[in-house]
Amino acid sequence: MTLHLPRRRLVHGALAAAAAATAASLTPGARAQSTNYPARPVKLVVPFPAGGATDLTARLLAGKLAEAWGQQVIVENKPGASGMIGGEQVARAPADGHTLLATITTHIQNPALFAKIPYDALKDFEPISQICLSYLVLAVKPDFPARDLREFIAAVKAAPGRHTFGSFGTGSSSHIVGERFARQQGLDMTHVPYKGAAPLVTDLLGGQVSSSWIDVSTATQHIAAGKLRPIVVTGPRRAPMLPAVPTLGELGYPGYEPLGWVGLFAPAGTPRPLIEKISRDVMRVVKLPEVQARLNEQTLVPVGDSPESFAATLRQDMALWAKIVSDAGIKPQ
Repeated sequence: MTLHLPRRRLVHGALAAAAAATAASLTPGARAQSTNYPARPVKLVVPFPAGGATDLTARLLAGKLAEAWGQQVIVENKPGASGMIGGEQVARAPADGHTLLATITTHIQNPALFAKIPYDALKDFEPISQICLSYLVLAVKPDFPARDLREFIAAVKAAPGRHTFGSFGTGSSSHIVGERFARQQGLDMTHVPYKGAAPLVTDLLGGQVSSSWIDVSTATQHIAAGKLRPIVVTGPRRAPMLPAVPTLGELGYPGYEPLGWVGLFAPAGTPRPLIEKISRDVMRVVKLPEVQARLNEQTLVPVGDSPESFAATLRQDMALWAKIVSDAGIKPQ
C-alpha cells in the first residue's frame, strides 16, 4: 500500500520548521490560544480497531480529559496499514490541538518495516506524553515440555520445524521479537501471524500454535487461571504484574529492553504552550487513582511523562527497534 502525504510542514527544512514553531509558541496569540483551549470538541484518533488495549486506554483518557476541559473528546477509530491511515490523518490535520493521535510502538517501528510511509514519524508530530507501558511475555501451554527459557530452547531444537510461534500480525512487536529470538538462537520455528490478540490467544490456548510473544495484559488472566505458562519477559526490568518471571536480559540475552507503549501526539507545528497544557492535563489524569487502577487492571504500567521525556524515548526506541528488526532479518515491504 502506498499512501501520499505532502510534506508541507517540512518544505523549508527541519531547522526552519523548528525555528518557526519556536517563534509561534512565544507569541501572545499562541499563549492566548492555550488559555482558551479547547475551543470546541477534540478529536482523538486511534489508528486501531475498537475494543483493543489502545482503544480502551484512549477512551479512558478521553473521558477524563473531557471532564477536565468541559468539552467533548471524541475517539475516532481509523484502523489499517499498521496505524499509518490514522497517523496520516493526524499529520494532515490543523496544528491547533483539536486533532490528536493516540497510538502505540508501531509508530516508530514502521520506518524499519515499510519502504514508503506517508509521513515522518518524528518530524511530522509533536509528542505530548507517554501514557503507559506494556511488556511482552513468551507464553506456552502447561503441557509444553519446558518450564524455563533453557528448556524452551532445548525443546524447540530437539524438534526442528515442528514448533510455531504466533504473533498479533506481520510486523508487530510480537512478530519482530519472536523472529529475532528464533534467528539468534538458531531455532527452526514457523511464524504464524494473526489479525490481533483475540484469535491468537484462542489458538494458543487450543494448541494450534506452540508459543507466542504476547502482551502481558493479554496473557495475565490465562496465566493466573493456569491455562498458560510464562517463560520470560521483555523489558529492562521484571514486569510488576509477573514479578517471578525473569527478563531476557537477566538470562543473558540483551537487546530486548524496549517496552511497548501507548502515547499521545499532536500534528507538527502545534504551538508549544498548547502542547505543554495538554501534557500537564494528561499527566494529572494519569495520576488519578481511578485511572491508575483501570490501567493496572489491564496490566499496563501508568507513566504520564513530559513532552521532552517522551521525545527522548521516541528517538531511543526508534534506533533500538530498527536494530531489532534488522537482527530479525525482516526486510522493509
